[in-house]
Amino acid sequence: MKEISAILDHYKKIDFTTTKAALATVVRVEGSSYRRVGARMLVTEDGQWVGGISGGCLEGDALKRARLAMSTGKAAMVTYDTTDDDPYQIGVGLGCNGVIDVLLSPLNADDLSNAVLQLEPLIHRRSPSVVVTVTESQSDTLPLGSVYRFEDADSFAALFPVQELLPALSESIHTTLHSQKSHTQEFSGSFGSVCVLLEVILPPIHLFIHGGNYDIYPLVRQARELGWLTTVFCNPQKINKVLFQWADAVVAKDTEVQPDDYTAVILMAHDLETDYRNYHRYVTTTTVPYIGLLGPRKRFEKMIQRMEEANQPLSDSQLQRTYSPAGLDTGAATPEEIDLSILAEIRTVFSNREGGLLRRRSLPIYSE
Repeated sequence: MKEISAILDHYKKIDFTTTKAALATVVRVEGSSYRRVGARMLVTEDGQWVGGISGGCLEGDALKRARLAMSTGKAAMVTYDTTDDDPYQIGVGLGCNGVIDVLLSPLNADDLSNAVLQLEPLIHRRSPSVVVTVTESQSDTLPLGSVYRFEDADSFAALFPVQELLPALSESIHTTLHSQKSHTQEFSGSFGSVCVLLEVILPPIHLFIHGGNYDIYPLVRQARELGWLTTVFCNPQKINKVLFQWADAVVAKDTEVQPDDYTAVILMAHDLETDYRNYHRYVTTTTVPYIGLLGPRKRFEKMIQRMEEANQPLSDSQLQRTYSPAGLDTGAATPEEIDLSILAEIRTVFSNREGGLLRRRSLPIYSE
């Protein structure tokens, strides 16, 4: 979501009376690639770009090709084959060993459904969405590069131009939302034949950080760099005012804010009673998928015992959502290193991974 936000910010600064722009989007990857489906890059005809579609290997060539799409006003597809031995193929010898399809969409500022503006409502959305992009087309009604945003069935049905396709496409969208896996799919009918990318866009992770000591500052800074949201629960009168600039919200420590499925709670008040009170509330009244507690395991064992004595023993599912001590086993010692290990663990949990060394992984990096 950070990349999309940066693209939208830059888009709004473009003077379209003097400058043309296009959006480059990775719509298919076969094999290995540094970026995956959904990677985006906003380019302008003066050579500037925001975002990225590779590790810097393809951006220059994509910019040149995007200029052609800007001049014609028509979307175009370009394929980069880094498995090809042809020395004239862009990307050969880079070691990625994959095939990448990039859609180049010229942007019309007067078109409120253009490929960039379709993304704007998703910035603050706290549930998954699907963006439908036409990647191949033999249909006049659904030309190459058409983009449609699915947030709910009624609004999507009202705006989608081909009613004949709507039932099958809607079913595929719901399946995609359930699996949370982006993929391409072909459809055909009296409207012609099209191939669409069904891209799942998830909300950014939102950190609920309980604590007001100096060790929360690197945590908030690092989360901000990741594009995650942060709400800090503390005594606002006792913190450095710079925290109000870094965090998305700073609230009184007893304020109740409802978490969602993309919230991670970190308890780091360095006070057993405070952490216990907050832990008890989150673990018993919410289904937040990650609750991390700073401090040694024995500290958490005291909390477990206390809940058992109160006839509230933790269930297996409650224990599985609890991470104590919080963080991956990286040998972290400083606040910055500890915070980094916690953020890495949270990313691991939300990705449903184990957090091991990649060199020991037998499957490709991006496979399940």
